[in-house]
Formats: sequence, C-alpha cells, structure tokens
Amino acid sequence: MASLNMGSMNFGLYPMLTRYQEFQHDWERPYLEGSEDRVFRNTFKEIRYILESCADHGARFEIECYDTSHLYTAAHFIDRGILKPPFFIQTVFGLLGGIGTHPDDVMHMRRTAERLFGQDYYWSVLGAGRSQMPIASMAAAMGGNVRVGLEDSLWDGPGQLATGNAQQVRRAVSMLKTLNLEVATPDEARAMLQLKGRKAVAF
Repeated sequence: MASLNMGSMNFGLYPMLTRYQEFQHDWERPYLEGSEDRVFRNTFKEIRYILESCADHGARFEIECYDTSHLYTAAHFIDRGILKPPFFIQTVFGLLGGIGTHPDDVMHMRRTAERLFGQDYYWSVLGAGRSQMPIASMAAAMGGNVRVGLEDSLWDGPGQLATGNAQQVRRAVSMLKTLNLEVATPDEARAMLQLKGRKAVAF
C-alpha cells in the first residue's frame, strides 16, 4: 500500500513552537517555523499520474483526506475510472490546515464518505498528536478502522512519550476489544483490501 493525498493544503506545525522551548536537533525549530509558509502540494495532475503509473503494478492506495474537499477529489477520480475499488479512505483529523477533531467533524467526514462511496470503501481514521486515541475510539464506535503509530503521534498517554509503534498498537487493540470489536489479522486485512501480497513485490 502507498499513501496518496487528495489535495494541496497548508500544513501548519508552527503552533508547536509555543509548547516547546528546547529541541534536540538543529533542524527542528527551522522546520516548524517554515511550516507557516509551507504548502503541501498535491495537484490533480500529480494525483492522476501516480494513480495511472502505479496501476499496472497492482499498487493499492491509502487515500488520505484531510478535509471534505479531498473526499470529493477522490470521487472525481473514481468517476473518471482512474481510482478502482475497494477504496481505502483514510480521513485525517487534527492538523492545522485540515479538518478539526470535534466529534461533529468525524461524523461529517463519515457521512460524506458514505454518500460518495456507498459500500465500495473501507473507512479508517488518523488522529494527529494527542487526538490519536480519542479519534480512533470515536471512529471505531461508528464502524470504522483505525490507524496509529509514531508518524502521527509521539505519545502513549498524557505526558508519556511512546518508545515505538508497538505501544500505540497495543493501546488501540485494547480499546477495540473494550468496544467488543474484532481486530483483523494481517492476512485478513490483505484480503479485505485485495493486496497483491509480499510474493508479488520485487525487492
């Protein structure tokens, strides 16, 4: 699977500068400061090129949608016959420049995806930073799938930095089981998303 973002957006990480005064690496502060003037570029032409050039290799996409307009962009490429089902729609919450983390935001993205994609898609969520587990629990209760990991959040609970992805995965699994939900095995997930499998990937 490969991530593919459905639109250009401002990607503002600079508010973190008000929360942290010390940094471990020289690049951190300039990187955060620069995000005030940074555009995360994903044009229609670029999206089309990626979809078309990867199709012959059996690539599947995690269609990342940071706002409602990105869901409509995905629908546009579906209507053109360029994006093929089953669709794995990953809605992203809590990044400045995209949709927020209010429960109404989560429900709005879910309702819009249902209307646009019907039964042909799998819905998953990504909550940034401290919103990771609250967003995951909301979506799980609504029948969605969840994504966790250090790419999205460095935390394993309030004030506790995670030492690896496994901590967050264990926390998410525990939350899902508390909701009486089943966790798919890797093979089950591959079958759901019609992935071609490791044997079909060149190394």
